[in-house]
Amino acid sequence: MKVIKLAQVPPPVVSAAGTVVEAVRTMQGVRVGAAAVLDGDQLVGIFSERDVMLRVVGAGKDPDTTLVSDVMTTDLERATGETQSGDALELMVEKHIRHLPIVDTGDKLVGLLSIRNLLQHHVDDLVDQLNSLEAYFSADGPGG
Repeated sequence: MKVIKLAQVPPPVVSAAGTVVEAVRTMQGVRVGAAAVLDGDQLVGIFSERDVMLRVVGAGKDPDTTLVSDVMTTDLERATGETQSGDALELMVEKHIRHLPIVDTGDKLVGLLSIRNLLQHHVDDLVDQLNSLEAYFSADGPGG
């Protein structure tokens, strides 16, 4: 399955020029733990609960005055709408990524994939396969 079907579209976004407290309120409002960070319409980072914990609270910074651009994660991997879920899972596990931006051919943000949604899809798929195998082996019919 293509990751765009599993991603949050439209993605939650915050401004690089906004404060941490503004970003947290935006994330709280849409009930997410991370948001893509835009500078204008350019993807420049990801801001997550982990960034708040480690780079703001842990560093003793004031969330009312600290800018998102000062504490966001900037080393980004990207996927496209054509990326398959298995490839995204491999990348996210290998690189220890919890949120993967989905971009179009012009590098414009179109979605945000969370490892939680991706893993849930794979678990659901495995459960379906297991149920099919159990039905096959427990079928009581001619020659069975």
